Amino acid sequence: MTAAVSQPSGPRPEVRTAAGALRGSQEAGMAVFRGIPFAEPPVGPLRFAAPRPVRGWDGMRPAVSYGPPPPQGGHFGMDALARDAVGDDWLTVNVWSPEPGPGAGLPVMVWIQGGAYTIGMSGLPEYDGGRLALDGGVVVVTFNYRVGLEGFGQIEGAPANRGLLDQVAALEWVRDNIRAFGGDPDRVTVFGQSAGGGSVAALLAMPRAAGLFGRAVAQSVQGTFFSPELATDIATACAAERGLRPTMADLSAVAPARLSAAGDAVGATMDRWAERWGRAAHRRIPFSPVVDGDVLPVTPWQALADGAGRDIELLVGHTRHEQRLFTALDGLLGQVTQEQAATALHLFGPGQDGARRYLDGFPAANPDELYELVHSDWLFRMPTLHLAHAQTAAGGRAHVYELTWPAPGMGGALGACHGLDVPLVFGNLDRGQPATLIGESPSPEAEALSAHIRTAWTAFATHGDPGWPAYDTDQRLTQLFDTRPVVTAYPEETSRLIWQDHAFPALGVRRPDEPQGSFSCTAR
Repeated sequence: MTAAVSQPSGPRPEVRTAAGALRGSQEAGMAVFRGIPFAEPPVGPLRFAAPRPVRGWDGMRPAVSYGPPPPQGGHFGMDALARDAVGDDWLTVNVWSPEPGPGAGLPVMVWIQGGAYTIGMSGLPEYDGGRLALDGGVVVVTFNYRVGLEGFGQIEGAPANRGLLDQVAALEWVRDNIRAFGGDPDRVTVFGQSAGGGSVAALLAMPRAAGLFGRAVAQSVQGTFFSPELATDIATACAAERGLRPTMADLSAVAPARLSAAGDAVGATMDRWAERWGRAAHRRIPFSPVVDGDVLPVTPWQALADGAGRDIELLVGHTRHEQRLFTALDGLLGQVTQEQAATALHLFGPGQDGARRYLDGFPAANPDELYELVHSDWLFRMPTLHLAHAQTAAGGRAHVYELTWPAPGMGGALGACHGLDVPLVFGNLDRGQPATLIGESPSPEAEALSAHIRTAWTAFATHGDPGWPAYDTDQRLTQLFDTRPVVTAYPEETSRLIWQDHAFPALGVRRPDEPQGSFSCTAR
């Protein structure tokens, strides 16, 4: 791993877990333990299996280095980080505690990183939990889970949603062991962003996750969930890249890095499948949780509407300009044509008249703005808002926020873009990839906003109140995070009305007789 780790100082802290004793490091007043296995390595006979409990060890195990990441897709050089790592202990947790020991009883915050279910590793410097834990008086936990084909490919003979099952296993480890690190297993908050936010949403709907956390923070929820038919189609295409079938017997013999490369190849050429795979293909999203009826019985929105999260306190929100980062990465920032905007409205607007509703709702918007709005709404903003709506409509409690502070990096061109919330939540403003959004030297305004957000997140984890009123379907009060944070009615009202009747069903394959732009299955 190339992630930077603070230099240890002082005596090394020791704890005893159910599997054995650990010796961590002392860093900036924090007890830190890295690379703790929470499950057996999912390789060899256990490859593509549900996670198995880790076997115990004798003696004192060092816990000072991050565990190796799971196989990664090729985006942002993440595949190289995975190839350079040593070992196959992909499933490990990391813990930051200001007060280790069984009597502290601190709130626990368990982070689930994003990465489009294709990349993601807990050892990146932006996910260092030290500042969040120290300033908030909480125990912070991060962990690895399987991504790509290893974690989310629909493989015959293997359980679906192995990446989600890894997350459940990590939460079970927290339940069984966090007291030794100073945490209270009865005060656990899960929080995640992007695919991590989608994972938080999925956990709310999963019977296997019931009782493992009492609060949840879902940031910029990635709203894509697949039907088994779509997931099987994509896995078949990935396996065909190696001349194989999507079965455990065939794929178990393929080296993990080569299998990740096959997923990348399909992801890069999904346009050719657009007629059949629809929106997932147009956004080149090859992996997402599968609504399989077992691990994930229904979509998160349906589960919350049915009352599944009524006893879970929920904090959800998004950034104002979610799509702008992706538009920049595609080289289209300021370059979107009228035709490209019209195509995006047709493909991603809700229902058969989605394009017209955007044109009527935003009559002064130019092509760039329309393109950004419909992509932001479809993939992140409206899935996030609908979680709050489903939760409150079923009698539960939710708090809503929007990050409107524009990123100062890149001359401010990215606005309040996707991912900007991550360095602000962790307080790591000068390290990691997202820190490029903040600029080389974080401004006093950035530091103040980060402190405000960290206080809100840790207050929510501690007593369920982030500092502003709960959301309801009448007033729709929302915290806006900016240089001067304010509480107001949900500001994206036009988008809310456009999407208010959309159910966010699992994405499926398009039937030959299905109208263009309808790419979703009818099952819940």
